[in-house]
Amino acid sequence: MNSPPGHSLFEDIQALAAAALIGSLGLGLLQQAGLITGGTVGLAFIAHYASGVSLGTLFLAINVPFMALAWFRVGHAFAVKTLCAIALLSLATDLRPRFVGFAGIDPLYAAIMGGLLAGLAMIILFRHQASLGGLNVVVHWLQERFGWRAGYVQLAIDLAIIGASLAMLPLERILVSLLGAATLNLTLAINHRPGRYMAA
Repeated sequence: MNSPPGHSLFEDIQALAAAALIGSLGLGLLQQAGLITGGTVGLAFIAHYASGVSLGTLFLAINVPFMALAWFRVGHAFAVKTLCAIALLSLATDLRPRFVGFAGIDPLYAAIMGGLLAGLAMIILFRHQASLGGLNVVVHWLQERFGWRAGYVQLAIDLAIIGASLAMLPLERILVSLLGAATLNLTLAINHRPGRYMAA
């Protein structure tokens, strides 16, 4: 059985740009509703709420140390594409308010749609051998190396990060945020299984 053809450079560029735009909209919904999520994005949210520094800037800064893991443990091509994805998402997140604003949004809707959009962005990147960096690099590597389902591993990490924000956010926002994290990770678990998608 022949291996399926890999993605072209144009296809990879299109995927990274699409994931950045989709992901930035999801983060914008969460941010507007005062919610949080897991992973390095969740860490960036915590730092953003505490300092007021832009979410995109913090997301980029937090991810930089993880690029060494991606470079040495996952592969050079993966690391380069992941760094590009992180930079594009950071830029799109900080520029998003210039193009899209939310006059009012229900937190439940923001949690579900924000989690769904972020999950779709991650699936696009995973299928093009990239990720959103940070803990996603670890999750992706564990799935590729040991077959651990990315969605379930990510969910466990996300729960820990969201729990750490209890001192900063009201309990009801934390509970709604958990719904968003569950939506994101179930989207990954159902739609991104080892061996199901073969293109590289």
